[in-house]
Amino acid sequence: MQKRVFSVRLLGTALALLALTTLPASAADLLTTVKARGTLRVAMEGTYPPFNYKDQKTGELAGYDVDVARMLGQKLGLKVEFVSSEWASILAGLAANRYDVIISQVGINPKREQAFDFSQPYIYSMPQLIVRKDDKADYKSLADLKGKKLGVGQGSVYEQQAKAVPGIEVRSYPAAPDNMADLAAGRIDAALNDSLMSAYLLKTSRLPIKAGAQVGAVERMGIPFQKGNPQFKQALNQALAAAAADGSLKAISIKWFGTDVSKAP
Repeated sequence: MQKRVFSVRLLGTALALLALTTLPASAADLLTTVKARGTLRVAMEGTYPPFNYKDQKTGELAGYDVDVARMLGQKLGLKVEFVSSEWASILAGLAANRYDVIISQVGINPKREQAFDFSQPYIYSMPQLIVRKDDKADYKSLADLKGKKLGVGQGSVYEQQAKAVPGIEVRSYPAAPDNMADLAAGRIDAALNDSLMSAYLLKTSRLPIKAGAQVGAVERMGIPFQKGNPQFKQALNQALAAAAADGSLKAISIKWFGTDVSKAP
């Protein structure tokens, strides 16, 4: 997973749109709105496997986030209407009320929490190195990569983390497959990505690469929605809690990752 980041300008735009679209205190809670409509409008990229992408065989959306969205829809008694959005504008679209929630690996951080409310986390991950199978080096931290070439996702939080460590030659890639191909070919010494994306890449790739050390703090992903909807927040969190209690979230995790990623490591 390449954790994507918003520039200050983009986040400022989202905040401005939120200020323009915030409903007055007397407006109906989002829970009342979606119940009356009968549908929950869920935004996601649709181009980010294994989390949300279009299945080439069926043409339908698939992935961890898709399964979570459909499961939550069932527990809330709502049909799910998916809305595709480019990552760069997805939060601005939420601020403009183009959809109700985003279920697309949105990391919870203080700046985003200024603009939106979030559900409790529904998936956890960590930054992880990927190295060649024949590499004998033992990289236990980013500092161990000083003097080395490190591949990262362009515009990702991992790009920022790598560039903050002096001495690393950081090479940015628009897509993970390009990154992995250069790693396998020896053009870079290691790659930095999300631990869940790393597991997926290692599972689906035939390249001579392997998982390296986890080199960062645990990251929490949640479901953002507009502020001022306490009833909706309670219902959404109750649905997630019920899914954790009855094993639904765990089953979706096992399906896509082979382990339960809905609990903090």
